[in-house]
Amino acid sequence: MYISIRQATRQDTVIVSDILLEAALWLQQRGVPLWRDSEISPESISEDVGNGLFFIAEWAGEPAGTIKFQLEDLLFWPEICQEESAFVHRLAVRRRYSGGKVSSALLTWAVEHTQTLGRHYLRLDCEASRSRLRTIYESFGFRHHSDRQVGTCFVSRYEYEIPAQVS
Repeated sequence: MYISIRQATRQDTVIVSDILLEAALWLQQRGVPLWRDSEISPESISEDVGNGLFFIAEWAGEPAGTIKFQLEDLLFWPEICQEESAFVHRLAVRRRYSGGKVSSALLTWAVEHTQTLGRHYLRLDCEASRSRLRTIYESFGFRHHSDRQVGTCFVSRYEYEIPAQVS
């Protein structure tokens, strides 16, 4: 089955929020809460969706996952040169599409998009205690960069070095 990635539009705000809320509920039910509902409600993400930061993965035309792609992250990566990196946050997949294909498609898309922008790194973070998630990122090819305290969160930061484009 083909997975396509497209930029979310304002009309997709509820879809993006629903995907994030479904993932958050699933994690909360397993005792590993991630996002508060207020952080991923349509009202709280509408500006970012409107600014083109969210993308949707579609499987056979159905929304299956989402990712936030940004070109600056001063909160989690304040000390690095922002112009050389792209950053991903809020990667989430609907449960019926779990298994890795959708998340891999979203991460592959993010790597390729970062490359087309001429950036050298794709960076992300996750709570340091989430060993399963860290293993997923490492299996994809992300390299542990460092750990950092950000507010109340202790996060592990990862980077994926973007191969140079061959002309």
